[in-house]
Amino acid sequence: QVHLVESGGGVVQPGGSLRLSCAASGSSGAIYAMGWYRQAPGKQRELVACINRDGRQTYADSVKVRFTISRDNAKNTVTLQMNSLKPEDTAVYYCASDWTEYGFLVTGAELWGQGTQVTVSS
Repeated sequence: QVHLVESGGGVVQPGGSLRLSCAASGSSGAIYAMGWYRQAPGKQRELVACINRDGRQTYADSVKVRFTISRDNAKNTVTLQMNSLKPEDTAVYYCASDWTEYGFLVTGAELWGQGTQVTVSS
């Protein structure tokens, strides 16, 4: 059984930076796609960024250039560096993973963390 454990998050002023990390434990060696979704109050969950084992990255248009996703395959960890944060980035951020990239991006990620709150406010 695979578990995803997130760390990071918190409160930051507009223009600031935060880093989110997620570690996969258990039988996680076959995980292909890892990344982040987010859900703001009253809104649907949306993709933030995804990275596969080969390093290919996918970003939501709203975070391109500002956010960077990276991964350590040996440690089964994924990190999201968030720069130039805006109030509209405020949401609960969920680490997610799937055995395929298609599953992660299209049909719905198979595994989810518990989420971590990111609040961007002055």
